[in-house]
Amino acid sequence: MVHFLHPGLRPRTIVTPNALEDPPGCYVVQEEASPYSLVDICLIVLASDLERFCSERPDGTLCLHELGSFPQEVADRLLHMMTVHGKLNDRTVGIFQGNQMQLKQVCIRKAKISAAAFQKAFCHHRIIELDAAGVSADLTIPDILTGLGSSPWTQKHLQCLVLNSGTLPVEEAGGPRFSQLAGLRVLSVSNIPFQNRDLADVALLPRLESLDISNTSVSDLSALLACKHRLKSLTMHYLKCLTMTTAQILDVIRELQALVHLDISDDQQFTSDLAFHLLQQKDILPNIMSLDISGGKHITDEAVEAFVRQRPAMQFVGLLATDAGYSDFFTSEPGFMVAGGANVSQISEALRRYSERVCFMKEALIRLFTQTFYMQITKPAVLKLVAVGMRNHPLDLPVQFTASACTLNLTRQGLAMGMPVRLLSEVIHLLLKALKNFPNNQQLQKNCLLSLTNARILQDVPFNRFDAAKFVMKWLCKHENPNMQTMAVSVISILALQLSPEQTAQLKSELFIVVRELLAIVKQKTSENLEDITLTFTLRALWNLTDESPATCKHFVENQGLAIFVQVLENNVAEVKELSSELMVSSLMGHVSRLLHSVEMEVSYFAAGIISHLTSLGEQAWTLSSIRRRVLLDDLYTTVLKWPSPSCKMVALVTYRSFKSFFPLLSNFAIFEVQLWALWAMHHVCSKNPTKYCRMLIEEGGLQLLQDIRDQSQAEPHVQQIATSILVDFHMHFMSYKKSPGYKRPLQT
Repeated sequence: MVHFLHPGLRPRTIVTPNALEDPPGCYVVQEEASPYSLVDICLIVLASDLERFCSERPDGTLCLHELGSFPQEVADRLLHMMTVHGKLNDRTVGIFQGNQMQLKQVCIRKAKISAAAFQKAFCHHRIIELDAAGVSADLTIPDILTGLGSSPWTQKHLQCLVLNSGTLPVEEAGGPRFSQLAGLRVLSVSNIPFQNRDLADVALLPRLESLDISNTSVSDLSALLACKHRLKSLTMHYLKCLTMTTAQILDVIRELQALVHLDISDDQQFTSDLAFHLLQQKDILPNIMSLDISGGKHITDEAVEAFVRQRPAMQFVGLLATDAGYSDFFTSEPGFMVAGGANVSQISEALRRYSERVCFMKEALIRLFTQTFYMQITKPAVLKLVAVGMRNHPLDLPVQFTASACTLNLTRQGLAMGMPVRLLSEVIHLLLKALKNFPNNQQLQKNCLLSLTNARILQDVPFNRFDAAKFVMKWLCKHENPNMQTMAVSVISILALQLSPEQTAQLKSELFIVVRELLAIVKQKTSENLEDITLTFTLRALWNLTDESPATCKHFVENQGLAIFVQVLENNVAEVKELSSELMVSSLMGHVSRLLHSVEMEVSYFAAGIISHLTSLGEQAWTLSSIRRRVLLDDLYTTVLKWPSPSCKMVALVTYRSFKSFFPLLSNFAIFEVQLWALWAMHHVCSKNPTKYCRMLIEEGGLQLLQDIRDQSQAEPHVQQIATSILVDFHMHFMSYKKSPGYKRPLQT
């Protein structure tokens, strides 16, 4: 098999992350390169096959076998892992009933569980943090409050409660209240119909320090004055029901003198002038350290800089989607963080802070695309932030489309070489997922295809190659743009090599169409006498697709591929016995015979392969004259003996998925000429890639056949010599790894 990997073009200078200049990048490289902890590996196994380790209660819920109690940190991680991977439901959540688990930090974000299951599984634990954002409507906010309030310990000690995007039905008087949770320090109730009376109730919490009421139904902020001496963080973007004037809002904020963080950003084009007027105030927010006014109208560098200079404790300002953030004060001030769009540093901060806010995510990605178009510095931390955005907004086309363009910029040419493999794997997985969600968006498909043309990604990165091959095949059949056609066939030529025969067989309809399309490309190129890179990739794709795939070979023949077969010497087709009669054509064999004597080593090699496979079937299967068969075998023998050493270099890289197609040739002592070619071919690839092919000899049983040839007294001397040489090289290779961990002694020869 010919495996042609096109070299990726690289910028002249690729700079990898520097620990001093890019600490986040270095951290991501180290983190992604580190193996998963043993605890995480065990928890992944447990979460993915929970039924195996559990028994069933009468009510249908699962109960872990008696394994002792889980440490609190491990139990928290198991729950989080089940939540993230969508494994949490009314049945599986049963493992957290009883005292076998000790939970403290509970994450059930976006889980689909009922109120009854929540009560049984969690409310007896000593919880200090609960993240129930986006849970299903079967578990309402009153249900959660009722459950938490049922535990006197939780009422006193629960510190953090996140209920974003939950269900809050209109309650009658006397329903569960937030104020019963007297220990709360952090409360987030964004994106729910949280009203003035709820705010008044929350403001009475004696320890409340952080509150998020964004996109709620609050119309009056006056209730916040009840906690003005203890509230340190307030997030309140997009309060669409607010009836207060700007001056009234500022009066309330002015009283909140303990605030160190205020978020009044506007990602919904609410057109509020609050941020503009806030910046004009000198007697407000004396202790503020973090101010987010992203999306604000009429914001200028001068106004923001003046505000910050008056408050030297400030460490962060959000300025994305404003006209500010571009002066030297914001782009070069050390230690001062800006979420904006002026440079990659500001954009990275925006991606990190706004990963769940789709409008700001779109804005940040657009800015990132323009900043990274000519990127020559590897930025793994930025790529990871883009991946987080893609993962958080899988059904938002603008996010997926722009993110795909950014990932292309961040990995194109040689930049992918500096990216951790695990991170690249995650990105390709997200791109393929986006293709499934938006199958008709051509530009998204184009960006994904361009990413797949990267040599590092195709060779080193684990991803679903079956899905990728299916996508590229469909793309090739729908688009005629020459440049994109070249890229598509180049990717297919490599992916086809990486698919198992079983996977190739599953691509029935795609294979039929793509083989026809590839043959059409070859026919066009040969008729126009164009020997360009597209033709090269197309021939490689045909070669790799037909390898060990009788169905593909059948499509090849049925679509008049024999003419192409003559030109490109694809001897994969010759390996399929059922098609041998189609190939035994006098004119065809005459042409192959002439090419056997070509001065081009590769041409002669492939012609020899065709002759070997067809003549090895015996005289009964040979439909031409017996004299011609004898002449071909004599020519084959003398030609192979004239070839240089099997360790010689050929322009085309010859690779094989398996040695199994050689075994009938090796065991055919009656036709030693085909034995000679098969052994030369095997010796060639073993000398080029001993790690792969020496192991293949063991795993597929080829070693025994070589021993039989070596020990067979009737074997032809040259055949015996090459077999012995392979065995010697085999032992030399494994002797060099004799002391390596996990080494297993090869079979004795």
